[in-house]
Amino acid sequence: MQRGTGHDELASRCRRASRMMEEAGLDLVLATTEPELRWLCGFHTPFWQSPTRPWFALLDLAGDVHAVIPAIGEVCMKKGRTASIRTWTSPAPADEGVTLLAGRIGELAGPRARIGISCGPETHLRMPLGDHARLLGLLPDVTWQDATPLWRRLVTIKGEEEIGRIAIAAGCTCDAFDALFPKLRPGLSEREVFRMMRMEALSAGLDEIPYLVGGAGPGGYGDIISPPGDRALADGDVLMLDTGATFDGYFCDFDRNFAIGRPDDAVRSVYARVHEALEAGLEAARPGIACCELFGAMQSILVQGGGGDGAVGRLGHGVGIQLTEWPSITAGDRTVLEPGMVLALEPGLAFGDRKAMVHEENIVVRDKGAELLTRRAPAEIPVVR
Repeated sequence: MQRGTGHDELASRCRRASRMMEEAGLDLVLATTEPELRWLCGFHTPFWQSPTRPWFALLDLAGDVHAVIPAIGEVCMKKGRTASIRTWTSPAPADEGVTLLAGRIGELAGPRARIGISCGPETHLRMPLGDHARLLGLLPDVTWQDATPLWRRLVTIKGEEEIGRIAIAAGCTCDAFDALFPKLRPGLSEREVFRMMRMEALSAGLDEIPYLVGGAGPGGYGDIISPPGDRALADGDVLMLDTGATFDGYFCDFDRNFAIGRPDDAVRSVYARVHEALEAGLEAARPGIACCELFGAMQSILVQGGGGDGAVGRLGHGVGIQLTEWPSITAGDRTVLEPGMVLALEPGLAFGDRKAMVHEENIVVRDKGAELLTRRAPAEIPVVR
C-alpha cells in the first residue's frame, strides 16, 4: 500500500466534514491535536512528542484547511493538503501563536464566527490553558460549539484506505506473534519477552509498537497495564501480551495468551469461555445493532456457569487513527454499528484469586457482518513447552 494519505482522499474527507459543519451551523472547526491535524490534512510527524509548541488547523465551509503553525513545521505541512499556512517563530512563550490564530479566524469567518472545537469525552485541547483564555479574550464575539459529535462521526466510519492500513498493522502483528511463540520458554524474564516482541514487530514490517503491555503469573495474570518486570516465566504461568502497533499512522489493538507448561483445568476453562464470548461477538457484530447489544451478546457467555466475574467494564472499543476510539462496547452505549466501523472486541473474565483472562480481536463491520482483520486466536490456549 502507498504510504501517506493522498490529496484526493484528504479533499473528500474535508468536503464531508464541511457538509456536516453547514448542518451544524458552524463557520469553522478548530483542530489542535495530532489525530485531528493528521486526519484533516495529512500532517504526519513524530514531532508531536515535544510538548513545547502548539499546532492549529482551521477547516472552513469550502472544505479547505488553513494551518497556523510554528515555522519549524512548514516544510512538513506542505507535504499534506492545505489551502494556506501561516507561521510564527517558536518557542515564543509571550505569544505562542495566539494572536496569529485569532487574526486568521477573523480573516476567514469574521468577528462573530461560530467555531466548533472538541470538548467531549476522549478529546483534549492541545494548548496551554492560559493561551486558550487569551484566545477567548481576543475573540469576544465568537461563539464556541462542541464539535465532538462531528469528529466522532467523521473518524468512526473508515474509508477503505484506512481499513487497509489497519489490516496491514494487524497482519504484521499476527506475524510477530507467530515468530515470537517458538522463542518463548520458561526462564525468560517478562522484560526479555517484551523486548523480543518489539523486535519481532519491527521485523514484521510495523512502523512502531507504542503500546505493549500485559502480564504473567501462576494460573493467570492480574495487572495488565504495568511495564514488564524482571520476574522469570515459570511452569504454570499464563502470559498475555496486549499490543497497540501502527502502520502508516493507523493502529491495530489486540492481545494473545500463552500457557507456560501444561495449563490447569481452570485456565483451560476460562480461556475457552472467553474465546466463546468473542465468537458470540463476531456473530453479533453487524449493521443495525447497538453497542449495548453487542456487549450483551458477549457478556451472556462470560457469566454462564459461574466460576468467574464478567463485570469487567467495556468489552471493546473503536480502533483507528488512535489506539482506542469511540464508541465503547458497554451496557449503556447505544451507538448503532454501521459498515466501515473498525472495532476491537475484547471480552475479559475475572476469576480465582484476582486473576484475569482477556481475549481481543480486531474487526471491520461490513454490510453482512463482521470481517476479521486479525487472524483468529486458537480455540485452546497455546502451550509453551
